[in-house]
This record gives sequence, structure tokens and C-alpha cells, in this order.
Amino acid sequence: MTDSRRDTNCRLTFQFVAFSAAILVSAFVDGTSDAAQAETFEHDVVIYGGTSAGVIAAVQAKRMGKSVIIVAPDKHLGGLTAGGLGWTDTGNKAVIGGLAREFYHRVWQHYQNPEAWKWQKRKEYGNRGQGTPAIDGNQRTMWIFEPHAAEQAFEDLLREHEIPVHRDEWLDREKGVRKEGTRITSITMLSGQRYSGKMFIDATYEGDLLAAAGVDYHVGRESNSTYSENWNGVQTGVLHHRHHFGAVDIRISPYLVPDDPASGLLPEVSGDPPGEYGAGDHRIQAYCFRTCLTDHPENRVPFPKPDGYDPARYELLARIYDAGWRETFGKFDPIPNRKTDTNNHGPMSSDYIGKNYDYPEASYERRREIIREHENYQKGWYFFIANDPRVPPETQAKMQKWGLAKDEFTETGNWPHQPYIREARRMVGQFVMTEHEVLNKRPTPKSVGMGSYTLDSHNVQRYITPEGYVQNEGDIGVKTRGPYQISYDSLIPKRGQCDNLLVPVCVSSSHIAFGSIRMEPVFMILGQSAATAAAIAIEDGINVQDVQYETLRRVLVQDGQVLESASAR
Repeated sequence: MTDSRRDTNCRLTFQFVAFSAAILVSAFVDGTSDAAQAETFEHDVVIYGGTSAGVIAAVQAKRMGKSVIIVAPDKHLGGLTAGGLGWTDTGNKAVIGGLAREFYHRVWQHYQNPEAWKWQKRKEYGNRGQGTPAIDGNQRTMWIFEPHAAEQAFEDLLREHEIPVHRDEWLDREKGVRKEGTRITSITMLSGQRYSGKMFIDATYEGDLLAAAGVDYHVGRESNSTYSENWNGVQTGVLHHRHHFGAVDIRISPYLVPDDPASGLLPEVSGDPPGEYGAGDHRIQAYCFRTCLTDHPENRVPFPKPDGYDPARYELLARIYDAGWRETFGKFDPIPNRKTDTNNHGPMSSDYIGKNYDYPEASYERRREIIREHENYQKGWYFFIANDPRVPPETQAKMQKWGLAKDEFTETGNWPHQPYIREARRMVGQFVMTEHEVLNKRPTPKSVGMGSYTLDSHNVQRYITPEGYVQNEGDIGVKTRGPYQISYDSLIPKRGQCDNLLVPVCVSSSHIAFGSIRMEPVFMILGQSAATAAAIAIEDGINVQDVQYETLRRVLVQDGQVLESASAR
């Protein structure tokens, strides 16, 4: 594998632990240190972003005989799949085919090795999964895994296919996209490195390349009336899952002095009105880190006390405990070797609700601030539960047995290197996926893959009800009516905006449709399909909007993609 290892102050990284804000500012001030050594790299397909979709797209392009390069702000590849989300949100596994299924087969191969079971015997794991066992021996796949195992699988794919990867390279979002007419000719990084290509794929969670290329996109929730949906827009009064203040009839005052508005609001509660039911807004679902925890004494690092820790920040959580809530460990999902993929659960958990609204459009500096704020909040949440005297003794004693896994995320203080960017920009392309397609209320044209997971949005705000209590809003969980198809036209810009760009992550979809599409296996599926279309467009000398669907479909099916409902494999 070829890595970009040039030393430059202008390359930022989401390695959130090591650098100060002063260093960050100086990086942008002194951003031309190696401009004189900048090079131009030419490839058939240029992929921006090292997510799971980016890696899979690169492998597919290479297998189709195209020269390809991954240019990524990331240092660690694989996105959330390698960043802590080991408890894979799969839905119906029968519709996961192609290179995505090959990835999960490689994970299965890893755990066939006895040396992979360092902290736990394989027979002790329990093989707990979602619908099917985590280790599906019949299908030779494994769906639940440790972060380092996933990252190694991605790295192996790239190494075996000799795909160059230039890491820690950040798109110049203001002037880095060069176009001739409606075609991108090159993209330039803050380092000065330039990458020219025939086709480009934006595989980032943020959609930075599509935005810089002048492609239409949306941020926030559309109103229900925009696409005649039911589950988009403001959802006050809707209480799905158990991530709200009604799970055990919890009624909590939002004020520092209970029931005294003059005393001011508790931390982590907004005084803004929630908005009219069904109305569109600027809000996006909450982010967090999918932390890898362990209760194995030899591999456990006690929860660190974050900088500036103030227990008063978690007064709301203390009141939740006082009200009788006892579900702290509801999403400590077990992965191999006595570890977890720990996710948000309950009315105040790891999701940092309402603190990410400006992230999609923010500068790199501001994004890094936002992510540091998320890290600080979530570390404090763990530390509070493990140490504060207001936490119920039985909950605290149990939490003290947990800690960060010492052998995961070793370069970032055992904290995940990838935040869970559940939603940022979403392209408005040739076709917009909505809940009508996801719920199979109407047919989807030009299927290039399938999804099946629940329409799933995390909360977007914590507000004060008319009765004067705290409540969360935006958490939606609506089951699909079986697997659904995803349109090729949702991966490409509108005709005339950009003729050689494909977008397999920030796909053209409404907020609530994206709530289902946004699962990591689906991103891999769409990454493969996007690369296939890019290769066909190159071979035929056409725009991505002119790729013949029957040609595309034939290649996808040949390569194992599942494009229509199939019985479980």
C-alpha cells in the first residue's frame, strides 16, 4: 500500500486527544509549507474519503481494471465499521451481497484463528447476534467484531489490490475543486496535492466534495409536506424506542431549582421552542462515539476524567436516576473478547443531543471543536456514573467494572478515532429516496442495492414541554415492510450539475429515508455500485447520468449484488 507521509502543518486530523486549539489555528495559518513539493496524481477514479464505502468502491474500481486512488482526511480507514460500530446494524442479511458480504466473510476468517480469541474463549462468547448468529458458520460470515479486526480487513483488501491511499489529506473546500463545464477535472488538498481523474466518488460522511463541486444538497429535516411523508420533520409527542423521558413516566423539571424558571436551565436542556409538528428545521440527529469497553481486568483502562469536568453538567442524569431509571447498560452490546460496542440508550446517554447542528457546514476548525465537545461530554458521562455519589450504588459498582479497552484505538488514548456522524449533508440528486420507497409504498427505479433496516433517527433536541418538563424529540423507529430497493439515480447529481461524480454515502434522500439507508453495510453496497457505474461511464465515454441501467445491472448481479428481494441465504 502506498501512503502519503509528507509532513505538513496544514493537514488536520480527527485524532482528538493529542493536539491543542492553538496548534489547530497555526495549522491553518501556515498552510503552504510544502506547496513547492506538491504533486499532481492522475487516476481513472479518484475517491475522496476513507469510509467503508470508499474502501469498497476502490476495490471494485480496481477489479474492473481502472486505476484508482483513495484520498482521505482519515488516518484510519473503514469509517464507523472500524471505528467502534462492531454490533452491525444489518437488518435482513440476505440482501447484503457483493463486496460487503466478502468483507464480513473476511471478518469470519479472522475469528477462525484461535489467536484472535485473546481475552475470551470462543465458546464463551455466546454468539449473540441480530436475527442470525454473530458467527454464521453456514454462510461463513461474521457480523459482530472488534474495531481492530474490521480495520485490518479493510487494510488487507487495499494491500492485496495494491491500491494507493493518501491519508491525512483535506480537501480545499473553497477553491480545491476544478471543473471544466460540468465535469470535475481535479481536486486539490490543503497541502497543495492535486488529484485529477475521469470519475470522482465522494465517500465522506460530510459530503464535502459534492458541496464544493456545486451539487445541490440539504441539511436538516424536511417538512412532512415536502415529500408527503409522515415521519420527517418535527416529531413532538412521538415516543419510539426508549430514548425519552416517558420510558418509566419520568417527569423532570428543566430548571436548576426544580420548578423555578427564574433559576435558569439545567445544562444540556434547550429553552428554544421545539417547532410545529411536521415542520422542517435545521436540526440533525445526535452524534456520539461508539465506544469499545471491556470488563476484563487485564485489558481495562479506567474511565478518564475529562478536562474541565464538572459534575453539575450531569445534574439531569442524577435526576433521571432519582426518578427510578435503571437502564444504563441497555446498549452494552457484546462483541468478542469481553468487549462491547456501547451505544446510546435512554433519556440522557452518550448522544450529545442538539450540539451538532452547525457541523455539516462548519470549517475544519469548528468541526474539530464540535467533536472535542462530544468527546468531553461522553467521557464525562462515563466518569460521572463511575464516580459521582448521586449515582445508585448498584449502577456505580457495575460501571466501575467497565473501562476502555486497552488494546483498541491505541493511537488515540483508547478512544475511537471516528465520531458517529449519523447525518450531515444529503445530496438532492436525480432521484430522492423518501419513506415511500423505503416502506415499499411505491416502486423504486434502477435498483443498485437494497436496505432493510428500520427507519431510525436518533433524537435531535431536548426541550421543555408545555407542562414544564424535560423531553427529547426526533427519535424515530419505524419498521420497513421488508427489504427495499435503492435507486441508482439517488447516487448521482442532477443532470447538468456535475457529470462525473457519484455519492454513495450522502445519498439523495429525505432525512427519514436516510435514517434507514445510513447503515454501514448499505454504504458498502452503494460504494461498490457507484464504482461499477464509474467504470462503465469511463469505458463508454459518457456521463454518470447516461449510464445504461441494464448494463449496470448486469455487472452488479454478476458481481454478487442483491438488487431485489431474495430469501434468506
